[in-house]
Amino acid sequence: MPDETIRSNSDVVLIGAGIMSATLGVILKELQPDIKIEIYERLDVAAAESSDAWNNAGTGHSAFCELNYTPEKADGSVDPKKAISIAESFEISRQFWSYLVQQNKVPSPDNFIKSVPHMSFVWGEKNVEYLKTRFEALQSNPIFSQMLFSTDFDQLKNWMPLVMEGRENNEKLAATYMPIGTDVNFGALTRSMFNYLEKLDGVSLYFNHEVKKLKQREDKSWRIKITDVETGKIRKAYTKFVFIGAGGGSLPLLEKANVPEGNGYGGFPVSGQWLKCTNPEVIAKHQAKVYGKASVGAPPMSVPHIDTRVIDGEKALLFGPFAGFSTRFLKNGSYLDLPLSIKSNNLIPMLAAGFHNIPLTKYLIEQVRQSPKDRMKALREYLPTARSKDWTLEKAGQRVQVIKKDEKEGGVLEFGTEVINTHDGTMAVLLGASPGASTAVAIMIDLISRCFTNQIKTPEWEEKMKKMIPSYGQTLNDKPELLKELRKHTSEVLKLNN
Repeated sequence: MPDETIRSNSDVVLIGAGIMSATLGVILKELQPDIKIEIYERLDVAAAESSDAWNNAGTGHSAFCELNYTPEKADGSVDPKKAISIAESFEISRQFWSYLVQQNKVPSPDNFIKSVPHMSFVWGEKNVEYLKTRFEALQSNPIFSQMLFSTDFDQLKNWMPLVMEGRENNEKLAATYMPIGTDVNFGALTRSMFNYLEKLDGVSLYFNHEVKKLKQREDKSWRIKITDVETGKIRKAYTKFVFIGAGGGSLPLLEKANVPEGNGYGGFPVSGQWLKCTNPEVIAKHQAKVYGKASVGAPPMSVPHIDTRVIDGEKALLFGPFAGFSTRFLKNGSYLDLPLSIKSNNLIPMLAAGFHNIPLTKYLIEQVRQSPKDRMKALREYLPTARSKDWTLEKAGQRVQVIKKDEKEGGVLEFGTEVINTHDGTMAVLLGASPGASTAVAIMIDLISRCFTNQIKTPEWEEKMKKMIPSYGQTLNDKPELLKELRKHTSEVLKLNN
């Protein structure tokens, strides 16, 4: 009987058709047009998991409003470093997206990005003090210079009328306002990028294909076994470089690759739900992304926010997310994902991380047990006049937080994104969640500098990088004039009203 296995050779294999793979694929094709790329996705469409518009907040995480990027220290001060770094990364994304639009590689920016002000909102004397301290720590930096702060009732009413409805003017309230915030439909952007990639020579995109095995060969290349989930046919892909950008599915694939760099890594899945407004009159009253403070023990992805969204041309209003626990690593995953991910090399880090995060476990149990009444009570802290009949519960995306070895603690739970690459640069894996999609361009540039070390130093690649990202190799917070110029340029190209 003849061997029906399909075999293929490429320079790069991208696993997972989300924003990360799309970004990496497009950048590599720009840097080296003759590069041969294969993309494998187990679902039947691109961006159906974490990149989908309903599965993430679409905030364009730029640290303008997310209080978890500026935690309060014991002495009451606020360190702006992480927020500045994230804001810098988002400026890189804006430059890259502008390049794609100008070069007609993706359609009109109206499809994926809109201007929506970003706000932080708190109540209570202590929180108002914290927000003022945060504002002062951020606003003195050029990248946050447009930020405004107010405790004035009428000003707050002007910024967020729906949130202020039904409030007394003697309440202790404060908010910051960033007029240059955005709402991003990462699902639409991802699909546009794959549509562009698919038309290029040397790019093959396979949906309904699930990666089963990864093995590194003696010559450092990789052999990947893939199953066509519709026909059951086996494919063997041979490649020089593998990127695993499969969201929650990345950890099991990293374990299958059996590389020493993956030892000790585990994952903790957190699911989410939104309350979605169904009343057009209420939706029309709100035009902002308003972020509050997280509950004690809550993961960063659960910072409550009341969000204006624009999805497929329709304005929407979401509140949440409400966190939950599921043993699935993907929205379309298996309940066995978590138990099957526990191996001898990550058991201790996972147990240690669990022990050190008992408040998180308690928080998730409380969230899972919430009734519709509890969820409405949480919403009314932000919208005092909210009516149950105007809101419906929607399932959001699934996130897997990174657990890794730690010499002191045994294991720690990380809430950011983490890129792991093999020492020989032939494989890179992206683990983790927020700020994720918003900083995908900066993350992929960092990955390229780690795994394509010789090429990135060539004048040709450097010149192309600067064409795509004019600020490449520079930071903008210490160059106010360049920042101003690039923000003006990207706002014009992306049709943003700021």
